[in-house]
Amino acid sequence: MPASLKDIDRDLRELLDSTEISDYCPNGLQVSGRSEVEKLVTGVTASQPLIEAAIAARADVILVHHGYFWRGEDQRITGIKRSRIKALLEHDLNLLAYHLPLDIHPEFGNNAQLAKLLNFRITGSFGKQYGIDIGLLGETSNPCTPQELGQLLEQHLGRQPLVIQGGPGSESMITKVAWCTGAAQGFLIKRLMREHMLTLLARSQSLQCTSHGSRGYTFLRRVIMLLRDMEFRR
Repeated sequence: MPASLKDIDRDLRELLDSTEISDYCPNGLQVSGRSEVEKLVTGVTASQPLIEAAIAARADVILVHHGYFWRGEDQRITGIKRSRIKALLEHDLNLLAYHLPLDIHPEFGNNAQLAKLLNFRITGSFGKQYGIDIGLLGETSNPCTPQELGQLLEQHLGRQPLVIQGGPGSESMITKVAWCTGAAQGFLIKRLMREHMLTLLARSQSLQCTSHGSRGYTFLRRVIMLLRDMEFRR
């Protein structure tokens, strides 16, 4: 039996509390299509291949983490953006996107799900963006070396992380962890090292400057979000 797009949109907004969260992009329905929904396709980014796969599957809705209309980007509908939106409109496909609400939700969020997967005990949060913390602090279930934690990530996420060793003392056992499933390298370096003195910094997208700035600490790059696709915005 078909579901109403209006009901799906309302239920997701209520579940993720998206109307109360300021973000870099609009959350919820970004491109509207048919009003009744029988099939929904999910992915991390509303890329052309995902749109084409949804069309082939005869989907009515695409639900993603990274949609369109990012703050500060060129607002013109040209190039890649035009091609993607054109395909959505031509096939009457709806696009629903939830960014920070999907990162920070205490139960279904990427941060919380990563902690559950790796058996981290959550002890706090950090990294205010628009008045809300978007990263989590915690402890490992057992002390481990950087290499052992890297192996744990590979085992559960299906991809080998890049482990960058720090300076003297970086071989000490890891017990305290900070993680953020979004691009948060700035406050990871500036705040966590200074205030929390954590032995591990983990995030899903890294910049070269972050690894160069992590002397004395272990930095694990490419922590894959649970939806697996690592493409961000483009």
